[in-house]
Amino acid sequence: MTNEPRDMIVIKDLHKHFGNVKAVNGVSLTVQKGKVIVVIGPSGSGKSTMLRCINHLETPTSGEIWIDGVKLGHNEKELNETRAEVGMVFQQFNLFPHLSVLENVTIAQKVVRGRSKEEAQEIAMKQLTRVGIPEKADSYPNNLSGGQQQRVAIARSLAMNPKIMLFDEPTSALDPEMIKEVLDVMLDLAKEGMTMVCVTHEMGFARSAADEVLFMDAGVVVEHTTPEDLYNNPKEERTKLFLSQILQH
Repeated sequence: MTNEPRDMIVIKDLHKHFGNVKAVNGVSLTVQKGKVIVVIGPSGSGKSTMLRCINHLETPTSGEIWIDGVKLGHNEKELNETRAEVGMVFQQFNLFPHLSVLENVTIAQKVVRGRSKEEAQEIAMKQLTRVGIPEKADSYPNNLSGGQQQRVAIARSLAMNPKIMLFDEPTSALDPEMIKEVLDVMLDLAKEGMTMVCVTHEMGFARSAADEVLFMDAGVVVEHTTPEDLYNNPKEERTKLFLSQILQH
């Protein structure tokens, strides 16, 4: 086993246009195995669009995306196989309201991974324990707090044994007192060495968990640096302005 850094995500000159709007305008990024990349920036800066292009929820207008050495293309079978290696957690929890927590965490395992009911349930309980809510297995989403629902969504992704986790503003729909419980789970994942790309406004999380921070604005990466340099020594005026606004709150 070599300790060579392994590129898990490679984005080359990514463009995504919606009509005349250039949502992502020439972004390139390499994410190595075990690294945590936090993407910050104002609303409409292209952060979420870039994230959604990584697993082809949005089809890029041009550019290349490679996941663990496999180039994403238009072959539906290959695309689905690669997508299965990438977990994604959204602002909204996207849980099935008519299914219990346990059923929510097992359904994709059975359908996509082809696991037996018993194996899927065993893995589901392990992941629910990992996110701190094994006692909620038989509850329904409507009986959970927002923070608990988001932790179920994270457990559901982890149960698929992804190589990469993508987080799209996972705390933005939560009440302030629930944000910490979700960020704590994400911090634990970072410590365990999960490769992660997180779009978030939680600057404390960026500071404590990120290996690198991208500041995006108007579809481009304005600054790509370490959390320390971002806070203490931002290079670009646009970054300084954004930080001065967000850190006042």
